Amino acid sequence: MRLIAAFLKLVRLPNLFFMALTQVLFQVCIYYTLYKGNIPPEDLVRFVLLVLASLLIAAAGYIINDYFDINIDEVNKPDKMVVDKVIHRRWAIAWHFLLSGGGIILTILAVPFAQKWYLVLANILCVALLWFYSTNFKKNLLTGNIVISLLTAWTILIIFFSKVDLADAFGAGDTNQTKFFRLTILYAGFAFIISLIREAIKDMEDMPGDAKYGCRTMPIVWGVNATKVYAAVWLVVLIAILIILQVYVLQFKWWLAVAYSVPAIIFPLMVILFKLRKSTNTRDFHTLSTMMKSVMLTGIFSMIFFYYYL
Repeated sequence: MRLIAAFLKLVRLPNLFFMALTQVLFQVCIYYTLYKGNIPPEDLVRFVLLVLASLLIAAAGYIINDYFDINIDEVNKPDKMVVDKVIHRRWAIAWHFLLSGGGIILTILAVPFAQKWYLVLANILCVALLWFYSTNFKKNLLTGNIVISLLTAWTILIIFFSKVDLADAFGAGDTNQTKFFRLTILYAGFAFIISLIREAIKDMEDMPGDAKYGCRTMPIVWGVNATKVYAAVWLVVLIAILIILQVYVLQFKWWLAVAYSVPAIIFPLMVILFKLRKSTNTRDFHTLSTMMKSVMLTGIFSMIFFYYYL
């Protein structure tokens, strides 16, 4: 049982659940709602395989990240370490390759390869990016933050591109497809921006270990104050976009959606923006990082309103 618990901790089970929830809500509340009565019979099987592929690739990414971060984690979070404490490094690398390979195989099974070979190639690229993120990118200025944010957005984008041909992605002349594209960009963009903010906050949280082992993250290269300004600018951009969006949907009388979004998404982001200025230590930044994760969750739950309003 101890080994199983350690493995589930290693692959970040709550994060995998969050990823699966995001894809399921996007499938049910947006795709199913827009395409009622026009969904291919094989769609559900393909969707399940694609979700499993995403989860396996993400789990492999968490494992390889911990594999290469042993020294840094001994400084930043010694009480949370699994690799070399419970699970041997050789088993960790074996699980990484096994899960990554399983994710690629499931992607091949999930999509018609002849028409959507680029999705298989994209998931292979995800595996490669997660490897190089762990070995190089996360130690470099901005590169790791952008990579993780793109991969977070890809969680939603891959579902969209599995339904829509690449040539028809913009949905010209098709009302439902145009809506599908816009909502995909909305949620993928939300995921990308909020991940950029959270990664910057995590960099400030992880400064002690990162500095000791030569990482060139934003707070180390630019300083904590400059990194706070960077995160604050993105917070302001995100809050502004969300406020404009609320004004836009009010014309359709989506009262419940606005009543949810303001207190559950916009207000917490404003609180984070206010707290960011006063944050000075690891504990403060850890609190902000947890709050950002909560806002990501409430943001994803807003998809439920499209089930009723579309």
